[in-house]
Amino acid sequence: MASLTEAREAPERQLWDEINGVHAGMLGIEGSHMHFRPMAPNVDPKTSTIWFFTKNDTDLVRAIRPGTRAHFCVIGRNHDYHACLSGTLEVRRDPARIDEYWSAVTAAWYENGKDDPMLAMLALRVDDAEIWASTDSSLRFGWEIAKANLKDGKMPEVGVKQHLAFPHFH
Repeated sequence: MASLTEAREAPERQLWDEINGVHAGMLGIEGSHMHFRPMAPNVDPKTSTIWFFTKNDTDLVRAIRPGTRAHFCVIGRNHDYHACLSGTLEVRRDPARIDEYWSAVTAAWYENGKDDPMLAMLALRVDDAEIWASTDSSLRFGWEIAKANLKDGKMPEVGVKQHLAFPHFH
C-alpha cells in the first residue's frame, strides 16, 4: 500500500523504494517518435540516477545523443503508486555499475557475461519527477466518494500528487 503520509513527507525516499519494487517501467526518449519500451531499473538514489542494461545495437541506444532527454514511467506493484521521471539519458558502460547491478536474470541476456561486447548500460540522470500515491483502501475510497457526492464542489481526497526536483550531481 502506498503511504499517503510518506508521499507528503518523504516523497523522494518513497519514489526510489517504489522503483526498486518493480520489475520494469517504461523508458522513452523525448521527441523521438519511438514507442516507450519496458526496461528494468537499477536505482542509485545518492546520484538520482537510474541504470538500465541493454544491448548496443538497439534503436534506443542508436537514438541517444549528447543531451538527450528521456522519461521513465512506473506503476507500483500494488497499482496505487504512479510516477513519471525525466532527465538526461546517456550510454555509459560503467564496470562498477555492471558489477553492482549484475544478476542471474541479467546474465541470461548476455552470452559472454559482463564482458559481452553487446552489453551497454544507460544512465538516466533524473532531474524532475511527478508522483501520484493513492489509497488502496476500498473503505476510505468509498467514504471519500460519498462525501464528495454529498457536498457541491467537494473533490474526493484519495491521493497525493507531488512534483519533485533533483539536484545535479557531477
